[in-house]
Amino acid sequence: MVSSISTNSVRRSPVFMLIFLTISWLGEYIHNLFELPNLTVISPENCLPAIVSLALFAAWWLTSFNRVVTLLNLAWGSLHLIGGAVLSVIPFPFLPFYPEQTLNHYAAHVGYGLAQLPLIIGAIRELRTR
Repeated sequence: MVSSISTNSVRRSPVFMLIFLTISWLGEYIHNLFELPNLTVISPENCLPAIVSLALFAAWWLTSFNRVVTLLNLAWGSLHLIGGAVLSVIPFPFLPFYPEQTLNHYAAHVGYGLAQLPLIIGAIRELRTR
């Protein structure tokens, strides 16, 4: 028997997207705890990404622009993975800082990068089901 409900009308649970965005933010926050210990939760480097993540979740959950906001979630996770976890650990001459080249620094960036994967994978799966 064929279901009369199409996959376009089936909505995923918002709990998963909230968890994925939270893990993504926690990856950055934990990185900052190790690399920039003088920052607090309310420092702009920590709270602004949290606010963006909450805004992305609210837009995904409450608006009818799910595909657009899912693409923004994918871009947000990819920006953190590529820009924050990968490129910022390499001592490129165009960076305004010289990143520390230690095992602890690399480990913090690996954790930061891995924390982005649930959001990226979740956004890709969400896009595929729509």
